[in-house]
Amino acid sequence: MIVIKTMDEIMKMKKAGEILAACHKEIAKMIKPGITTMEIDTFAEKFIRDHGATPEQKGYHGYPFATCASVNDVICHGFPSKEMVLKDGDIVTIDMVVNLNGWLADSAWSYGVGELEPKTQKLLDVTKDSLYKGIEQAIIGNRIGDISNAIQKYAEAEGFSVVRDFIGHGIGSKMHEEPQVPHYGPAGRGTRLKEGMVITIEPMLNVGKYHAKIDEDGWTARTVDGSLSAQYEHTLAITVDGPLLITDQS
Repeated sequence: MIVIKTMDEIMKMKKAGEILAACHKEIAKMIKPGITTMEIDTFAEKFIRDHGATPEQKGYHGYPFATCASVNDVICHGFPSKEMVLKDGDIVTIDMVVNLNGWLADSAWSYGVGELEPKTQKLLDVTKDSLYKGIEQAIIGNRIGDISNAIQKYAEAEGFSVVRDFIGHGIGSKMHEEPQVPHYGPAGRGTRLKEGMVITIEPMLNVGKYHAKIDEDGWTARTVDGSLSAQYEHTLAITVDGPLLITDQS
């Protein structure tokens, strides 16, 4: 069942999103060779709690951290680690969900570490641009498939593959609600978008094949061929004035 939100509820989610966006901005300043993903996780948890919110991911189905920290060939759900020291040329995706007074916001961002190779920078640029291609389609009367197709067409035309195993979703007082939001597939299909729906759009693009494999920890998802992967995600509401970005960083 899709839970339609009132504008008051959407504004409560936006307050959570403001904390999340501010945290991402601070993390962007921290990203440099020599920092560990555990240091980032520790900072993020303290930042979120210091702003009166809680990290919703911590404890979710047993997940032990405040963030997911996915480096290079890790598509998503990477464990922060004291041993994972970022080095020049790496990319790291930090994914967080903030709970503020029972309302959630979800956003992931990929960061380049130091100097990047041109092909790595292109992956980041195209992944971010594909997110906004999807957001452009998030208007009343369109269908989920219009979002999905816009992302896939753009990403594949730029030479990247679109991950199938992990998709966007509805969100509100629960982390995962209906509808599901794939980042691939034909236009004109799926749930029709209505005012008050709140969803995440979170394309994950790979340099190589789109397939994923899961590490022994049961969480960490990697590319099957060891190729680089990137992800960008916003939470947004469907409104009469167009998509309202709840996790906007501007």
